[in-house]
Amino acid sequence: MQSPDYLHMVGMEELMDQTFPVKEPVIDGLLYKGVYLFAGAPKIGKSFLVLQIAYAVSTGQAIWGYQVHRGAVLYLALEDQYRRLQERMARMFGVDGHGDLMLAVAAKRLGQGLEQQMEYFLKRYPKAQMIVIDTLQKVREMAGDRYSYASDYEVIGQLKTFADFHNICILIVHHTRKQQAEDSFEMISGTTGLLGCADGAFLLHKEKRTDRRAILNIVGRDQPDQRLRLLRNEENLTWILEGADCELWREPPDPLLEQVAQLVMPEQPVWQGSGAEMLEKLGLKTTASRLTRRLNVRAGQLYSTYGIAYKNIRDRAGSHITLTLKNEPV
Repeated sequence: MQSPDYLHMVGMEELMDQTFPVKEPVIDGLLYKGVYLFAGAPKIGKSFLVLQIAYAVSTGQAIWGYQVHRGAVLYLALEDQYRRLQERMARMFGVDGHGDLMLAVAAKRLGQGLEQQMEYFLKRYPKAQMIVIDTLQKVREMAGDRYSYASDYEVIGQLKTFADFHNICILIVHHTRKQQAEDSFEMISGTTGLLGCADGAFLLHKEKRTDRRAILNIVGRDQPDQRLRLLRNEENLTWILEGADCELWREPPDPLLEQVAQLVMPEQPVWQGSGAEMLEKLGLKTTASRLTRRLNVRAGQLYSTYGIAYKNIRDRAGSHITLTLKNEPV
């Protein structure tokens, strides 16, 4: 009989023997699967920029030099009308439609049918990459002025559970408060529970509302912080990247991964074997357990750099490794 005080624990050795799903990018170095906030002052151009991101994902077109992984997108423009969306999209992208970007101007609230509506979209578009909710206030349960850290954390937590289960990105548009703060992300309206539960956040802000230039700050659990300088194109209302305050950080090459990547190629996209067999194949002087543990930890970089999915199943006989070439190297 299990003790009522039971606490599940994992030792370091057991932890190193595990493999975990790779956090897949929607836009390399910019946006990943999970839940992200996109905050900014009202009428600053948030919806235009979010729509630009949604369009890029639905078409697979690179945005600001960042590689995009194409997939269907649902844009819940809950503060808009189809007429305005038509005018805006025609000006931004032209009149040629695209079937992988779906739009809706009405949806149910979270816990009152929204999840089922999002699942309806995902069933119709099983390779979907992203759902945009514009805005958070339109889908969260009405609570008057009673929002708290707990309620903010819970509402993002519900959306994160959905995003993680379905392996998609949910991008949530939200507002900032007027009060300035030393940390710009503290300007996000509500409590820190919103950002605390989210996987990342974008914050768009200007020095003056009439400025064409804006700063886009980006933070995330699976990416370095970034600060992008943007310029609004007055003709088509899209945002252009003028520059970044720091270059996109890339992990340095790993000699082990470079060797492992040679085991698969387009003509032979799958390699299977034990840790000992991989050691012999690569001519490495280490132990099979140390090799597989290093690969367990570096599986994400193996996928993002070389497009190789790594799977390791352990049993009493040892490790059974499968390498599968999924994408061309980035």
